[in-house]
Amino acid sequence: MSFVSSDHPFGPEPHELGWIHTATELAAQFARTAAEFDDTAELPLTNLRRLHAAGLDTATLPTELGGSSLSYRAFGTIVRLLSAACPSTACIWLMHIGAAVGLAQMSTPDTARYYADELTAGKRFANALSEPGSGNLFLMPQQTAEPADGGYRLTGAKRFCSGCEIADHFLVNALVDGKPAFFGVEPDHTVTYVPIWDTMGLRASRSQLIEFTGTLLRADRQGIPATEPRPNHIAAGLPYLSLGIADAALAALTTHAQTRTIPTTGQTLTDLQWVQFGAAEAHLQLEAAAAYTGQMAWLADQNSPEFLPASMRAKPLANEAARDIAQLGVRIGGGSGYLRTSPIQRIFRDAQAPGLMAYSVEVCKSHIGREVLAKGG
Repeated sequence: MSFVSSDHPFGPEPHELGWIHTATELAAQFARTAAEFDDTAELPLTNLRRLHAAGLDTATLPTELGGSSLSYRAFGTIVRLLSAACPSTACIWLMHIGAAVGLAQMSTPDTARYYADELTAGKRFANALSEPGSGNLFLMPQQTAEPADGGYRLTGAKRFCSGCEIADHFLVNALVDGKPAFFGVEPDHTVTYVPIWDTMGLRASRSQLIEFTGTLLRADRQGIPATEPRPNHIAAGLPYLSLGIADAALAALTTHAQTRTIPTTGQTLTDLQWVQFGAAEAHLQLEAAAAYTGQMAWLADQNSPEFLPASMRAKPLANEAARDIAQLGVRIGGGSGYLRTSPIQRIFRDAQAPGLMAYSVEVCKSHIGREVLAKGG
């Protein structure tokens, strides 16, 4: 896998290359245990702790909160590197940073400092936004929080909360006075986890269902409406999650094609024209998706209003690149790639998940299609 240089507008800043090198070294370690974590569906705690110990958690915070104000271009590059190695680790880390930085951004200065200090100290954050009945409308909750002493009480459920079992803080939303509101919540006896996670891919992310039973949403931990648009790390990072899986899929199918010999001719699979054509199409699709995703991250760094529509386009491009290249890997891998010992089958399973995450490929395409048709082309 290759990245644009630091002097390219879509590449990390030159002073951020140290973080990229750190992530590259960590990713090489994570790749060695990805299959094991997938097999056991165990949270990759060691990986997450190494990311924190390396300073990558804190680096994402604004400088005024003790961080390095890591650019979205660098952040996305890191997510891509981690995802190519162990996508479950990348997924949990992406949601962890999205929740932590999001809470800091929407809080009063004192509360923002509190969350920044918690992240720096190694505390874990997770998102609890998606409701069982809300589908892709994760920012538009249907569950109402009732007024109570000190804030509001929430009784309901949230699903697909990656890394929730180790979280010290949740980013939770609910309806307050008929409007969506966001809160920082520290789990207590009113918060329980339903062990439903027996999934096809991203198994080690352990994105469980959470039940809230009269959980207090503290008024002093309620998010403050933003006075100006702020790019969201999760929206910016999700396309990179798929790009990393696509990188891994292309690498796996290439290795397989290079090492498999056709008994009747002595040629390797790389000599077959259909394999060459497939590899070319995969490379082109991945390069195109990566280029658009880089532009999206650049827009995020400019705090451009064009970031949101760009993220709506980058995600399906990257999602489908991962799915298509993983599917090609299965075709080229044949029976060998279908075995559990092959990375091809694991990558194929992992590639299905990001396209289902909100906003799903179908929701993105529906939005884009309506926009195109309204404009007449």
